Amino acid sequence: METESSQIDGQEKKGRARRGQQEEAFTPKEMGVSAEEILRFIERIERLEEEKSSLSDDIKDVLAEAKGRGYSAKALRAIIKLRKLDPEERRASEAIQDLYMNAIGMI
Repeated sequence: METESSQIDGQEKKGRARRGQQEEAFTPKEMGVSAEEILRFIERIERLEEEKSSLSDDIKDVLAEAKGRGYSAKALRAIIKLRKLDPEERRASEAIQDLYMNAIGMI
């Protein structure tokens, strides 16, 4: 049976072994990591995020304009979503929806 002192000594040795492993870690250059390249990727993503935000704001403005003219923004969004689908996929989806709605008495 181990004594408390020997358990502590064992834990300290494990801790030193882990620290030693960390000290032997490879440098970014040894791992083929380029700080400049990483920074370029990050900056490109940040620019695209800004553009995405701007486009999202533009879409909201168009929907607000349509709503101001009496159109339903919700219906427009639904139609846009449907137009993205392949016509056959859309028909299949609509058929399943009709089946389910009929089954629960909505139609």
